[in-house]
Amino acid sequence: MHRSGFVNIIGRPNAGKSTLMNALVGERMSIITAKPQTTRHRIIGLLSGEDFQIVFSDTPGVIKDPAYKMQEAMNRFVDSTFEDADMMLFVVGADEEYEDDDPIVQQLSNSKAPVYLILNKIDLSDQATIIKQIETWQNRLNLAGIFPIAALHKQGTDGLLKTVIENLPEGPAYYPKDQLTDRPERFFVSEIIREKILENYHQEIPYSVEVGVESFKETKTKKGDDLIRIRAEIYVMRPTQKSIIIGKGGSSIKQLGTDARKALETFLETKVFLDLHVKVRDNWRDDDQWLKRFGY
Repeated sequence: MHRSGFVNIIGRPNAGKSTLMNALVGERMSIITAKPQTTRHRIIGLLSGEDFQIVFSDTPGVIKDPAYKMQEAMNRFVDSTFEDADMMLFVVGADEEYEDDDPIVQQLSNSKAPVYLILNKIDLSDQATIIKQIETWQNRLNLAGIFPIAALHKQGTDGLLKTVIENLPEGPAYYPKDQLTDRPERFFVSEIIREKILENYHQEIPYSVEVGVESFKETKTKKGDDLIRIRAEIYVMRPTQKSIIIGKGGSSIKQLGTDARKALETFLETKVFLDLHVKVRDNWRDDDQWLKRFGY
């Protein structure tokens, strides 16, 4: 018998959803930083065995009051996860609190798919808080199971994965068994560059930025080694933001380029030549045409 299914991961920004999917899939599928709203798209990670295939889906965190169209699009990605789920993994930080009228709680209450509570970051909490959280959620939701874990350290994730596989419905493989994601390499290139922007810049800059990969060419070095030449454009909303990205004498963008290139070489497993450019696109987060171009 072959089992397969869609296992969708949901929760607030920074609850550890991307970290959990990376721990379960075993690949660096979703960018992870300490800043909330890192994940902007619905990203699929595939885990296949001889007799099973799990289609994991990592979603953006639910934004209670979207401030612009990009955030509305991010919430739509989350809504779509309830439509095709065979299983919902609800990730909650061990010290995280929810109001009864929170949209996530309401959606999960009406979920047709079984809901598993993933109580994450237990390594940063105490026993009494964890027990209280478990009791609270048992009273709030009809849960199929509860898993206290520390996704970053892969503590408790093996047991969770075993349960997920055992409870998959019978079905075919939806993707080739050697495939890891439904996203092209270019998507992950732009995400890795954006991750480095999140790490290198502060305040509003990371949330005003989008990255577009203009060209991705596989070539050779003069010595005959494999080389990928990437030209990427960093879009910001104001000229002042462009100046901050570039930095004095180009120092900031040079550091960004170095950090991104190293991460890309690890991800692509080959040498990379990275050419970064910064462009101003006024208010792209509320522009339907640009949002469509960026995959929203």
